[in-house]
Amino acid sequence: MSDPVFFKRALTPALSDIIAWTGAAAPDGADLTIVITGVAALDFAGPGDLVFLDNPKYAGALETTRAAACLVSPRFALRAPKGVTALVLPDPYRAFAKVVALLYPDASRPGSLFGGAGISPAAYVHPDARLEAGVIVDPGAVIGPRAAIGAGSVIGAHAVIGPDVRIGRNSSIGAQASVTNALIGDRVILHPGARIGQDGFGFAMGPQGHLKVPQIGRVIIQNDVEIGANAAIDRGANRDTIIGEGTKIDNLVQIGHNVTIGRHCVIVALAGISGSTDIGDFAALGGQVGLTGHLRVGAGAQVAAQSGVMNDIPPGERWGGSPAGPLRDFFRRHAAVGKLMERDGTERKSGG
Repeated sequence: MSDPVFFKRALTPALSDIIAWTGAAAPDGADLTIVITGVAALDFAGPGDLVFLDNPKYAGALETTRAAACLVSPRFALRAPKGVTALVLPDPYRAFAKVVALLYPDASRPGSLFGGAGISPAAYVHPDARLEAGVIVDPGAVIGPRAAIGAGSVIGAHAVIGPDVRIGRNSSIGAQASVTNALIGDRVILHPGARIGQDGFGFAMGPQGHLKVPQIGRVIIQNDVEIGANAAIDRGANRDTIIGEGTKIDNLVQIGHNVTIGRHCVIVALAGISGSTDIGDFAALGGQVGLTGHLRVGAGAQVAAQSGVMNDIPPGERWGGSPAGPLRDFFRRHAAVGKLMERDGTERKSGG
């Protein structure tokens, strides 16, 4: 069986090109005509590969790599072995991302899984839907009445776009994703299985049963947002659920109704955000974080993985634990419990 190449290289640059793209500095006398034929991890790289190092944990791997060149911070530049050109700059990971995007542009945004162009005859597009030129619709996709989709967008196989939905230009809707009651901007990526715009979890509780509260809001997803596979974003109940520009949401995240998430936030897998919570710009939530409803997470705040947040978090603070509090207090409590356990163990051994 052949070994398929899923992402084909678009360019074969020289080191001089890499330097021009990233602004990196090469050692005096370095051969800048060396051609880069691929990218790899430090320990798997071979001649012709470009690698990067930005985590001290992997500094030892730099010393044994067989790569042609390494994007590296000044701190580790002298650890590059003979034959590996150190390309020095302050943020090697960001530079590496820029280079990979140029070498493998198809990996940056999901495209048609069917390899087609235009609207597949096996798709179902309502005659009242409006699709600009250049939209790709894969087989089995369903696009409802009055939906509007901008040029360059891709609708994956068996995706469902509901009535009146708006999707901007150069966006990608993954296979089997569903989008209803939503306005989506430009360059948005929804990975396969994402669910956008379904009912929020709203019920009027009572001794005679739980009365469903109709959810009449929308989901608004601004430009350059990326939403992971099987994530779910509920539409608003009486106002909109909003995802701000440039925010990145991982797989299997649940976002409740009326939530507002600011610009350039990062929300890691399995996080759950209850309704009417407001998250400020550039906030970051670790994996499996849970937030109760009606909270305010300030701009730039960070929450450690598996934390349970029950109170507002001021801007810029780092919280952790369950119930969550300032991270420094969490570490103090953890250390105090460790000391108590150690003392208890010592007393038991001594018969105290």
